[in-house]
Amino acid sequence: MKQVDVLVIGGSAAGIVAATTSRNFYPEKKVALIRKEQKVLVPCGIPYMFGTLESSDKNVVPDTVLENGNIELIIGEAVSIHQENKTCKLADDSEIRFEKLIFATGSTPVRPQWLEGIDQENVFFIPKEKEYLDKEAKQFAACNKVVVIGGGFIGIEMADELVKAGKDVTIVELLPHVLSLAFDEELASRAEDALISRGVKICCGKKVKKILGNGKVGGVLLDNDEILETDAVILSVGYHPNSNLAKEAGLAINKMGFIKVDEYLRTENPDFFAVGDCAEKFSFVTRTPKRTMLASTACAEARIAGMNLFKLSTVRSFNGTISIFCTAIGEDAFGAAGVTENLANERGFEVLTGTFEGVDCHPGSLPGTHKQIVKLIASKDSGIILGGEVFGGKSVGELTNLIGFMIQNKTTVDGMLTFQIGTHPLLTGPPTAYPLIKAAEVIATKRHMCLC
Repeated sequence: MKQVDVLVIGGSAAGIVAATTSRNFYPEKKVALIRKEQKVLVPCGIPYMFGTLESSDKNVVPDTVLENGNIELIIGEAVSIHQENKTCKLADDSEIRFEKLIFATGSTPVRPQWLEGIDQENVFFIPKEKEYLDKEAKQFAACNKVVVIGGGFIGIEMADELVKAGKDVTIVELLPHVLSLAFDEELASRAEDALISRGVKICCGKKVKKILGNGKVGGVLLDNDEILETDAVILSVGYHPNSNLAKEAGLAINKMGFIKVDEYLRTENPDFFAVGDCAEKFSFVTRTPKRTMLASTACAEARIAGMNLFKLSTVRSFNGTISIFCTAIGEDAFGAAGVTENLANERGFEVLTGTFEGVDCHPGSLPGTHKQIVKLIASKDSGIILGGEVFGGKSVGELTNLIGFMIQNKTTVDGMLTFQIGTHPLLTGPPTAYPLIKAAEVIATKRHMCLC
């Protein structure tokens, strides 16, 4: 029987980071990683395999990261875990004994069984499986019309890539706007405008009643009895955590189906950890349970678990997901971190908001300058930043990360007004009107008026 110190189950982002962090912090320990797939895809790059990248082979995580880290890679499927004996049985009947175990088993696309017609030909999902997606890409070649059900990040990115490839694409979203869970109306509307300008049709506030066809997709029936003719349907309505392996091992699962963990990512058995999409989440701001599944969050959890395997540290703990999102539609980029204004109000927070519209270069007459809009959401009583949303060019990604750092460190708007920033005409907004600080000024002014 093979013996290792640390066994990681799952080879995507969370598993890779958990394994490499374990080796970095405990170099004397033997670390092994089990995964089912021969090749692992970059999760966030999957939509771009259908257009920009042209092939899934350009979206593969190289195994050199494991080889260079002296981590043993085992291609196989873990089928059962024995808690007391600390053993993992594989599909080929081999067994591995371990001292510490990390579940990084990820998630699978939701298959809404209430929706009639989902088992027909040309109804597609977006799993993180190379072989399935390669087959899907080939079938798309013969499809001209595509309906994407779900206007979240994966849905809109798939739609944008397919329309760029010459397809007639319609997004159907139940909520009033695409990206409604991440953005307030003003920025969600801009995302819709960007999609429409690219040729994507938007159908919001509608529910799909049925996928039509006779064994092969022919259309989509909406709740207003409108029929959208189509050759293919992409269902992008969320993901389920892969927690069955942990559940069958006797570990606790929460009501949403995630493996229950503490702030160190330990399950109820302190030698068993869980990270990434399969692990329990709650909001950093509202403290409520979350279904957020992000590679960036998964990697943060994986680092924390890897560091705490054999020695706990109170300063290396996970205090909830900040839900940091960003995406690009053509030349326009959108980012969000923390809570939206709508969600803050729903959860009972009394908030103030500040929005500033500027540019991401200066002067604004420079070639390539993009409009930049920053909206901040802050607690009215303390001035602590609770959320932020950004529209602009390529700098949006890092600016959104900066807002995430501010939320995590409970930065106040008054603190932001003392920020020292570096600016450059080609790289940032102007020092006299840096959108992030100007948005904070708006909130600071409102707070001053409230206190007077």
